[in-house]
Amino acid sequence: MSTTTSYKAREFNLSGLNGISDETLEMHFKLYEGYVKETNNLTDRITSFIQDGNVDQEEMPAYSELTRRLGFEYNGMVLHEYYFENLKSGGGGDPDRTARFIKAAESSFGSYEIWKADFVGIGKMRGVGWAICNQNPSNGRLSNHWITLHETGNVAGFDPVLVMDVWEHAYLLDYKPAERPKYIEAFFSNIDWAAVEKRLQKDRGVRSAGA
Repeated sequence: MSTTTSYKAREFNLSGLNGISDETLEMHFKLYEGYVKETNNLTDRITSFIQDGNVDQEEMPAYSELTRRLGFEYNGMVLHEYYFENLKSGGGGDPDRTARFIKAAESSFGSYEIWKADFVGIGKMRGVGWAICNQNPSNGRLSNHWITLHETGNVAGFDPVLVMDVWEHAYLLDYKPAERPKYIEAFFSNIDWAAVEKRLQKDRGVRSAGA
């Protein structure tokens, strides 16, 4: 961690998405910018504690709280960038049958349809959080995960391939809380599958779990 480290909010041109309004996106971008700002703020405050090369006992409670909070804000920033990156106006549908993602899903789940049923099912789970399709870098296999509060549930070392925000702020202006399935359908109709393909490892085929 360094006093020279500072993150800047990125800009995403996503107007005109299907089923996700520009008003929702505007609110969502502002929320994301808040995570960036707070990540920088917490980093600066933590840096002030460790500049003397020591965290004494009196400093420990405040230092601990700030450090734990940083995990929430940092992951909130990064996951939103993944989310916005894998959306685009005019995207969506299912990937081309020749796409590497299809092949990875078939190798990992038996079929793309089974992978999608699992991913959508995770997205429909009660509670606030994220549905994330990860790739295991050791064997290329895909697996879907529920992430709560940004930092809880992330699998160490796995690479996010497709990220879906299912906190209510992602859809509440467009759908009722009980209409999350409609939001998930809208999400799939806007996926930038080219971005997903770029996240997949290019130099390693999917191997069996025991490989």
